[in-house]
Amino acid sequence: MDRGEAEARDDRPPDLRAPEPPKPVPTIAITLGDPAGIGPEVVRKALASGQLPEGFQFDVIGDASAGVPGHPDRRSALASFEALKEAVARLRDGRADAVVTAPVSKSQLQSVGFPFPGQTELFAESLGVKQFGMCLSGASLTVALATIHVPLSAVSGLLTVESIMETGKLLARFLARKGGPLPRIAVAGLNPHAGEQGAFGDEEIRIISPAIEALNDTGLARFSGPGVPDAIFRDAARGQFDGVLAMYHDQGLIPLKLLDFDTAVNITLGLPKPRTSPDHGTAFGIAGKDLADPSSMIRAIQLACELC
Repeated sequence: MDRGEAEARDDRPPDLRAPEPPKPVPTIAITLGDPAGIGPEVVRKALASGQLPEGFQFDVIGDASAGVPGHPDRRSALASFEALKEAVARLRDGRADAVVTAPVSKSQLQSVGFPFPGQTELFAESLGVKQFGMCLSGASLTVALATIHVPLSAVSGLLTVESIMETGKLLARFLARKGGPLPRIAVAGLNPHAGEQGAFGDEEIRIISPAIEALNDTGLARFSGPGVPDAIFRDAARGQFDGVLAMYHDQGLIPLKLLDFDTAVNITLGLPKPRTSPDHGTAFGIAGKDLADPSSMIRAIQLACELC
């Protein structure tokens, strides 16, 4: 045995060996969102809940005093924008291992120069990610969106075999990361009755079905569909599927928020580090009244820790 092998093995008794360096504690950055909304309240309640896992450091980003509860203005919008920029910087330079974002007002943000449709797109572009997706996961449903923050009139023109495949693969990898067997994913149709063989639209025939066939060739999951949109979510909630790939924002989020409003978490798929968010808005109407339920924020932090 040469000297290097001996040093690597360290045959000394345990009480004489040099102590192992402590493992770094993963850091979860948490933004306060718009301070005029319920973000500061649900973050405070989540941190005090006793329901967060041990072994993590939680760093809060934002100025809770930069807004009057229930009265969003330029100052509160700028504070939420600055918190988001700081969260991105910490993900980039390694000061954060994951980020959880409290709710913001998109219109308020855009009024102070925020150039993105939502927080999802900010993180994707800032971290140099081209293939990303928006996924919502709650106690009953997990839903990914083939299109995100776009007008309904634009959805059909934005759907392609490639774009559906990209989101489907991201969803499959997320579900596999959460554990369990080969994920079962239902793909929703776009039109009523999933097009009824072309009677109500042909996107299912031209785009969605070829995408499903190609997705099944990847071996990442078992994809089925196009499913009738008004029934597929019931089947998923009953356990027939592990996730649903919806074609547009409200198609996926209406059933999810109906069933899982208090437990749903927003996950940005495809980022190099986890980003989660509670699946509710700023709720300016109850801000400052100590009425906000922190359940979704608690679950968002828990999931960020799991994904780390």
